[in-house]
Amino acid sequence: MSVQFELRCPVSADLAFIRDLVRVCGRYAGLTGERLDHLVLAVNEAVTNVLDHGGAAGSVTARGTQDGIIVEILDFAGRLSAGHLGGARVDPTGAHGFGLWVIQRLCDGVSLEQTGLGSLLSLHMNHDPATSVRHLGRAGRERQPAH
Repeated sequence: MSVQFELRCPVSADLAFIRDLVRVCGRYAGLTGERLDHLVLAVNEAVTNVLDHGGAAGSVTARGTQDGIIVEILDFAGRLSAGHLGGARVDPTGAHGFGLWVIQRLCDGVSLEQTGLGSLLSLHMNHDPATSVRHLGRAGRERQPAH
């Protein structure tokens, strides 16, 4: 399925609205079931991080690809760094770090780059987990397909 579309919306505290938009885009890109649910949860976590730990301002962009969808979350403050992404783990105290850890386990590919506009977190989700993204560039995390 080859789908050409792009959605762009501002980061907002109305997480339900953003989840709804991402769900529609994911469906339009051909995701279903658990794959779609994982994408929606990952984007929710990323936007929550911008609201709670970033500058509370940014944008969410979703683009359909031949293999699935890419959702980019831009934090205008640029506070998210490669160290945050690379060091994401479950904190036994539950204080922090869980969101980025979850994002990296739900998505087929996750990458982060600093741009002139801020921190850009890219989430990749393919129709088929066997075709997961293999090279993600700087600060990217490759996820091996589940067997």
